[in-house]
Amino acid sequence: MSPSDNRSQNNGASADPMHGVTLKDVVTKLVEHYGFERLGERIKINCFTKDPSIASSLKFLRKTPWAREKVEQLYLDLVLGRKPKGSSARRSAKSPAKNKPPHSGESIWANRTHKPEAD
Repeated sequence: MSPSDNRSQNNGASADPMHGVTLKDVVTKLVEHYGFERLGERIKINCFTKDPSIASSLKFLRKTPWAREKVEQLYLDLVLGRKPKGSSARRSAKSPAKNKPPHSGESIWANRTHKPEAD
């Protein structure tokens, strides 16, 4: 079966969710959904954090394949309803963030059973 036969079976629609979507469409949708501040937190690249604009982001992403891949992956996660990989939203409420003290305000030494002997 040729690729054109496959398209005719699914009414001309491509199975690729990126088919026909421009980089400008991707960045615009992500900025509308997250805003530059949250987008810069999710993908740590300067074009989203230092004087961000759609134009400067497009210029950088067109020259930087690794960054473009990350942006496209986040876009796919958004449009397909998947949770982004490495997202802080994936952290459960039961597991505290690394290197942060317990939320109860209790010292980590509160349950210590051994007390040093007085000299």
